[in-house]
Amino acid sequence: MGKTAFIFSGQGAQYVGMGKDLYDNFPAARKVFDEADEVTDGRISKMCFEGPKEILQETVNTQPAILTHSVACYSVLKENGILPDVVAGLSLGEYSALVASEALEFRQAVPLVQKRGKFMQEAVPIGKGTMAAIIGLEREQVLEICKMASAEGVVEAANFNCPGQIVVAGEVEAVNKAINLAKAKGAKKAVLLAVSAPFHCSLLKPAADNLAKELEKVVIKDTKIPVVSNVNADFAREGQQVKELLVKQVNSPVLWEDCIKKMIDSGVDTFVEVGPGKVLSGFVKKIDKTLKVTNVEDTESLYNTIKNLGG
Repeated sequence: MGKTAFIFSGQGAQYVGMGKDLYDNFPAARKVFDEADEVTDGRISKMCFEGPKEILQETVNTQPAILTHSVACYSVLKENGILPDVVAGLSLGEYSALVASEALEFRQAVPLVQKRGKFMQEAVPIGKGTMAAIIGLEREQVLEICKMASAEGVVEAANFNCPGQIVVAGEVEAVNKAINLAKAKGAKKAVLLAVSAPFHCSLLKPAADNLAKELEKVVIKDTKIPVVSNVNADFAREGQQVKELLVKQVNSPVLWEDCIKKMIDSGVDTFVEVGPGKVLSGFVKKIDKTLKVTNVEDTESLYNTIKNLGG
C-alpha cells in the first residue's frame, strides 16, 4: 500500500462562498469556522461565505480565510477516518499542514497568518513589487533570466511549482524585464500575476523579521505527522526547526516541485488537495501523471474523495 499525502492550498485559491456548504452540513467544519470567528471577532466566516471579493483578496484577510477553509476540510476528512501519512502546503498552506500535524494550534494559527499577511503586504509599498509566471522554460533558464534582469532591480525565482512553471518576484521594472527576456528565450507564456506584493523574494526580509518576533510568542510542538517544508523540500519534525523554516519561508523560494518529489520518494502515491481550488492537483499531475490525485473543498468533492480512497 502506498502512502497518502494531504497538500494544502496557498494564497490565490480563495473564492467567495468557500466553505459554506461544509459549514451547513458538517458540525466538524462548523466548529472550525466558529473557532476562527472567536479569534477574529466573527469576520472570517462572513468573508469566506459572503465576500465581497475585494475584501477577501486583501492578503491580511486571504491568509486566515484560506487557512480556516482548509482546516475545516481537513476536520471533515479526519472525522470520516481519512488521515494522511505526510502533509505539506504551498506557502501559506504550510500553516494548514502544521495544524493538521498538531504542531500548531488552530487558534494560534489564525491570528498568526493574519499578521503574516499584514507583514508581507507592508514589506513593499503597493505598486513597487510584483510577480510573474513563466511557463515552458527550464529552471536553469529562469535563473539565468533573473540574473540578466537584475540590472533593472531585484528579481528572483519565487516558486518552483512544477516542470516548466516557475514564478518570479521582485521590483516591477525588473520583473517586466524578466518577462521580456523569457519571451525572447521561447517561453510559452510569461505573464504578470494579480498579486499585491512580491512574495518569496529578498524584498520580504522585513516581513520575515517581523514574523520571527510573532513566532516567539507562539508554541510550535514537534510534528505528529511528517511535514515537508517549502524552504528545503525536506521533513521538518522538531518544533524549533519548524519555526526557523517558517521565518525563512517568507523571503525564500518555495520548492514545491521538490516537495512533491520528496513525498513520492518516501512512498506517497496518492495526493489529496485540501482547501479551495485545484491548483496543486494540477502541479502534481504535471510532475507525475501516474499518481492518484483528488481534492476536497466542498461536500461533493469530499464524497468523491471518500469514494476514491475506498473510505
